[in-house]
Amino acid sequence: MVLSSTAHKLSPIRFDDLQFEDGYDKWQAYGQAKTANSLFAVHLDSLGQDAGVRAFAVHPGGIFTPLQRHLAREEMIAMGWMDEEGNLNQRFKTLQQGASTSTWAATTTALTGKGGVYCENCDVAEPTVVGSPTARTEGVDAHAIDPGTAARLWTVSAELTGVNAFASA
Repeated sequence: MVLSSTAHKLSPIRFDDLQFEDGYDKWQAYGQAKTANSLFAVHLDSLGQDAGVRAFAVHPGGIFTPLQRHLAREEMIAMGWMDEEGNLNQRFKTLQQGASTSTWAATTTALTGKGGVYCENCDVAEPTVVGSPTARTEGVDAHAIDPGTAARLWTVSAELTGVNAFASA
């Protein structure tokens, strides 16, 4: 199981500037990282399924965690995460609620024989409905589950790290 996020919607993989050497944007970088996590699950599942290895990407939901300590309060207000008084948006999940989809994916029989899927809210996510009011918060964007992109990213990652766990000996 690989932890992804709805932030995958913020950026596909930028193969032309993978490591943000030509300008850095924290949200685009975070989005690319979450897209990469999802694509890792897609390709790991493809490579491992004959050996009984299945992989899934999981979006736990929006959870207010200590990660937010690195953001200015004004930015969190502007993003609608909290109001001026510091009250959190009702869409945030508790830590327990956030753990539910990971727990579900690790234990459910609903995923038996399936792999490489993106899960949210204790289910396999539906494709994002582009242009809908929920397009930013629900569903999985096509770029985060594309097998061709997943294979390409796996190859690039193996080249960058010098590690390819499934390479022929």
